[in-house]
Amino acid sequence: MARYIMEEMPDMQKTGKRVTYPKFAQIDNADIKELAKRVGDVSGFSAGDIEGVLLQTAIEMAHLMAEGRSVKIDGIGTFTPALTLGRDKEREKAGEGGKHRNAQSIFIGGVNFRVDRTMLRNISERCHLERSSWKPQRSSQKFTPEQRLALAVKYLDEHPFLTVWEYRKLTGLLQTAAANELKQWASFPDSGIDIAGRGSHRIYIKKQVITEK
Repeated sequence: MARYIMEEMPDMQKTGKRVTYPKFAQIDNADIKELAKRVGDVSGFSAGDIEGVLLQTAIEMAHLMAEGRSVKIDGIGTFTPALTLGRDKEREKAGEGGKHRNAQSIFIGGVNFRVDRTMLRNISERCHLERSSWKPQRSSQKFTPEQRLALAVKYLDEHPFLTVWEYRKLTGLLQTAAANELKQWASFPDSGIDIAGRGSHRIYIKKQVITEK
């Protein structure tokens, strides 16, 4: 049984209207070992072999996307690499005579994922929801949540990515509060913020629109 909460979206346009979105409550991560075990339980292959195949698949996907190609996995979706300008690099100006950026100032800023309809259908058929009693806690600071989100969005308009440390500097939040709030913004469909990377390498980038196949 999955639990959900209704989360209020900051009123960025100052309309005075309260808009809420459903989101999973306190969602956690299933790691590759758990996934491999589940596949092994129903396939007859060993969990170790499956884990090795998954890890190698990730490596080969990286090689393909490094060549500027998308990777389509039937039943899952399509992965497409996206480029971004390096941090603190001046944007290239359009038209003749404008300053051009060289390859050293451009790098992979994220991977866009377009989900396969089969995956959406499989998730929907298996998802049984129950409303959670848990409610998110907000801390009182010199900026309102709406102002902090606006600061983060503005920063990402001018930089390729945002870290928790940089968000702390922008907002004055402490480490845990800053990390939790950035993850919260990334969970909102209209916040304009998304997550890239994992663990200590996690960064926050401008959200790309995900469309169904």
